Amino acid sequence: MRIGCPKEIKNHEYRVGLTPGSVREYMAHGHDVLVETGAGAGIGADDNAYRAAGAEIAKSAEDVFARSDMIVKVKEPQPSEWVQLREGQILYTYLHLAPDPEQTKGLLESGVTAVAYETVTDAHGGLPLLAPMSEVAGRLAIQAGATALQKANGGRGVLLGGVPGVLPGKVAIIGGGVVGLNAAKMAVGLGADVTIIDRSIPRLRQLDDIFNGRIHTRYSTVEAIEEECFSADVVVGAVLIPGAAAPKLVTREMLSGMKKGAILVDVAIDQGGCFETSHATTHSDPTYEVDGIIHYCVANMPGAVPVTSAHALNNATLHYGLQLAGRGLRALADDQHLRNGLNVHKGRITNRAVADSLGYEMIEPKAALAA
Repeated sequence: MRIGCPKEIKNHEYRVGLTPGSVREYMAHGHDVLVETGAGAGIGADDNAYRAAGAEIAKSAEDVFARSDMIVKVKEPQPSEWVQLREGQILYTYLHLAPDPEQTKGLLESGVTAVAYETVTDAHGGLPLLAPMSEVAGRLAIQAGATALQKANGGRGVLLGGVPGVLPGKVAIIGGGVVGLNAAKMAVGLGADVTIIDRSIPRLRQLDDIFNGRIHTRYSTVEAIEEECFSADVVVGAVLIPGAAAPKLVTREMLSGMKKGAILVDVAIDQGGCFETSHATTHSDPTYEVDGIIHYCVANMPGAVPVTSAHALNNATLHYGLQLAGRGLRALADDQHLRNGLNVHKGRITNRAVADSLGYEMIEPKAALAA
């Protein structure tokens, strides 16, 4: 199979779908790899590094899309990309379709087979291809929140860690999954006063054990979210319903009870955001203010640290990518966890959460593949 890797074109997206090391693995398994010129520049991998790994360098994205059997990307295809996809081609990337009807329509019209990193599962009930970027985004959330909290950046002017004689800043994290855990690690490391809110009592027990009393945990209710948001300097939204739009847990009305200059960091923005007042921003213009509250809602947070995040992503995606390259649709038919990543196939939605969110009729993945 010929594997194609175009350069990412989303605003300030420096990651790359295939590192030179991944190219070598595909080549070692008997595949050809076509990489757009400059695709790896953001991680310090020039065209010569890809040539040395065995890839052919394409002069344009159009060449990559036209000649490849499978497209490996990082972010969801942009309008100029989804029109180049075609039936019989596999797209393997993050999609986040639930809050994105235009992209969904474009993929359906293309006839492509689209496998979303964020809905591939594992035997433990986890999301192995989402986890590494959730780790990065969770850690970045605290860096971003701490920076936005500085007075010159519109924030309250609070140092999260405090100093002797002055209380530390307060961080409220809504959601105790991978993002929440990693955000808490960073916030605790800075010396902040941290509370994690989650609706799973077993998870709260686990988090309490992990941090050995260094954080507070609260069961998620409207009252608990309100109280923690009202007292927080930084609120991190870290809620995920796999494949579906994120629930709006912080309403605009709640903003009036928050401290002026407090920060909302919405890590769930790829799935539509978990704050009512959230809308996607970019690294070039990351924040905006609503009712005196600063919102940080960058939709590709890990793109800010592409060297770390591209390698972490490739470590996770390579195994499944080799399955797809080696066996095509048969890999999806035979592997339930990889098949859970199938969101679109030949003009049909094959993911229940996406179909429900956007009002489409869903066809079971097995049935779609058999047809």
